[in-house]
Amino acid sequence: MPKPKDAFDRLHPCDFYEPDELLDPDLMYTVYEIARLLQGLDADAELDVADEEILLDWAIPWIMRNSEQLVVAEPPSDEEPGYYGLKT
Repeated sequence: MPKPKDAFDRLHPCDFYEPDELLDPDLMYTVYEIARLLQGLDADAELDVADEEILLDWAIPWIMRNSEQLVVAEPPSDEEPGYYGLKT
């Protein structure tokens, strides 16, 4: 249900990192790791499943929006996610 803006104490700009600000050019990351980095967490931070699902809501559109600046690698196995990195 929508809420009025004055229901919130603070509103923040909706700014996102640029890929080269977020990712190391020599590394590849899973969508889960990118989700953590977008929130200022370590790529390997422990999260519960519910929090991780919320973070994925931010990461997937970010990857799609920045796809021209990224490369994709096949997952090591069918049970693992793919990897994303900076296009060089």
